[in-house]
Amino acid sequence: MLELQDVCFTIQKDGEAVNLVDRASIKVPRGHFMAIVGPSGCGKTTLLKTIAGLNPESEGALFWEGRNLSEDADFEPSEIGYVPQFSVAYDPLTVDESIEAATRLRVKTNNAEDLDHRIDRVLEETGMTGFADRQVKVLSGGQKRRLGLAMELVSDPKLLLCDEVTSGLDPRSEREIVRLLHELSRREGRIVLSVTHSLAHLELYDSILVLHEGRVAYHGPPELMNHYFSVHDTEEVYPKLATQSSEQWHNSWAKHRDAYYGKLEKGRAKAIAAGTLHVPQKAAESEEDSKQLKTPGFFTQLSTLLSRRWRIFFRDKGQVFLQLAILICFPLLVTLFSDKASDNIKTLSDSKQENFIDEYKEQQMVRQDQVKVGSAVSGIIMFQVILLSLMGSNNSAREIAGERPIFEKEKFGGLRPSAYLASKVAFLACLVLAQSVWMGVFVNFFGQFRGDFGQHLIFLLLINGAMTAICLGISAMMRTAEQASLLSIYLVGFQLPLSGAVLALPEHIEQFTRPFISAYWAWSGSVESLEDKVLSAVKSVIDTSLTAQNACLYTLGLHIGLGLLASWIGTRRHQWD
Repeated sequence: MLELQDVCFTIQKDGEAVNLVDRASIKVPRGHFMAIVGPSGCGKTTLLKTIAGLNPESEGALFWEGRNLSEDADFEPSEIGYVPQFSVAYDPLTVDESIEAATRLRVKTNNAEDLDHRIDRVLEETGMTGFADRQVKVLSGGQKRRLGLAMELVSDPKLLLCDEVTSGLDPRSEREIVRLLHELSRREGRIVLSVTHSLAHLELYDSILVLHEGRVAYHGPPELMNHYFSVHDTEEVYPKLATQSSEQWHNSWAKHRDAYYGKLEKGRAKAIAAGTLHVPQKAAESEEDSKQLKTPGFFTQLSTLLSRRWRIFFRDKGQVFLQLAILICFPLLVTLFSDKASDNIKTLSDSKQENFIDEYKEQQMVRQDQVKVGSAVSGIIMFQVILLSLMGSNNSAREIAGERPIFEKEKFGGLRPSAYLASKVAFLACLVLAQSVWMGVFVNFFGQFRGDFGQHLIFLLLINGAMTAICLGISAMMRTAEQASLLSIYLVGFQLPLSGAVLALPEHIEQFTRPFISAYWAWSGSVESLEDKVLSAVKSVIDTSLTAQNACLYTLGLHIGLGLLASWIGTRRHQWD
């Protein structure tokens, strides 16, 4: 049984405490199908999230199977399923692949046969067997709702919470979904709570909970609701609510609650006696079933997420084309200037010139060669650094924020944030390695790096890795992909002017900005890798001081570490809207 005793959820608004859920007290027995209805803004979804534990109750207590959730352990991931308003599947995947991934992330199966059996069962239960090979993006609204239900049923939850799963559907699809939820509540004593705006098909529910401004105005059989509110038609209930304050409706319900709960109990007893409702005893659950419902380990979740990420990547033709275009075009841009950096640098002759004018001319020619080559070499290195910074931003700016709703939903279902973050790092590390090595090797093929190429390549890897990690952290901290992308673009945009590679900054500004500019450290470390003659030429044309390579390595490593730390904090933090 699910029971709420004077549950409140309070927020601060304009300095005052406002109860979005106000002293809600209800009882829902096993094998029960309940609708939560009420005018817009009355607290339906807020109540559902409070039951789920997404909103911590401010007062009161919630009980599940006699366990006080407010004091003892919360729901186990396998005990509860939550179907939100938004789609919980990736468009490029098929229905079968989506359910398989959900199963691997939520349920520790014994073997491949057990996995296939669980997938086939939920496909059949939700009527999606015929659509198993279809991609999510081609499904209708009703089919996507069925898929969302199927992905929750893989763990056999005893409590299924549905938030507006019928909204936006045509009348036929709406009725089919409500019937499906009714059938699901009749299996294994499952409780199904469904938030809905619609007042159609109420006869399929066992009880109706009516909320008004966060308070319970009615909770009883659907056939008695019109009588309680003294209306002739169900559509008149909402206008009727507006005739009294929520406090008056709440007090009225407190007087009549026991009588209506008694009628609910009689109806339940008749259904059990007639065999239309079967509620198994908790003790009847086998030990084998409880073993199957354990959450998979870290490495199982990691491999599932990584496999899914690569599958999504290769099926997104636009993303693959963009990555290939960047991989080809960016190094080509750098090679357009490589000839200027390959010129020889003249040196002063050992023999003394006959007159002062000839010696002066020779010095000027050497100086011009140094400026020409030094500027070209420094510019090409910075060009590579900035382009790899841009690649890093493109790699990860939307990586977490772009799938935030699905991630939060999967985290609610038992996904370890550590496994999720590890899968992102592994995926992005492959992109960073391919982009950085290709950039370095391609440019070096057309114009030999005039120094230690291995050290230069390390700094190319580090700048790409640093910017990828930092933007991943931004993506993890932001709520939307648009916010993360905009901030990441600004971050890359400031790298060049604040690096000091083109124009040296004033010293009093430089000492504050330099620690945060990854591009400077990669550029400085690469420049220090140049052979002595070329290094002297570069130093002759720049005003910005260079830093020792070890300091550059440590600083870029620190940037990567800080980016990963921000990513870890962002993935651990609850950001469910």
